[in-house]
Amino acid sequence: EVQLVESGGGMVQPGGSLNLSCAASGFLLSNYDMAWVRQAPGKGPEWVARLFTANVKTHIDSVKGRFTISRDNAKNTLYLRMNNLKPEDTALYYCVARRPYTTEELTRGRGTQVTVSS
Repeated sequence: EVQLVESGGGMVQPGGSLNLSCAASGFLLSNYDMAWVRQAPGKGPEWVARLFTANVKTHIDSVKGRFTISRDNAKNTLYLRMNNLKPEDTALYYCVARRPYTTEELTRGRGTQVTVSS
């Protein structure tokens, strides 16, 4: 069974940091295009960061310089390092695996909540 399980969310003050993890089982992360997606209450999903099989990384403008997507192939785990968090970063964050060069989704996790508040 293919599965993604996120962890590392929580509540932090503005300016704080969190490191999200997404552990994969049943498949190898390195063979798929991976992404972190967030969704705030009342808003649509926002694709925050992507890591393609060619090891190319992209981040949306609002998180550039603050968030970094990475992957540990030995642990078969995807990460999102988040620094200088802002209240507008508050959302449910989940990871998604897609077949390379397609929009065909293999699986997604259930998410981990990030709340930024003073």
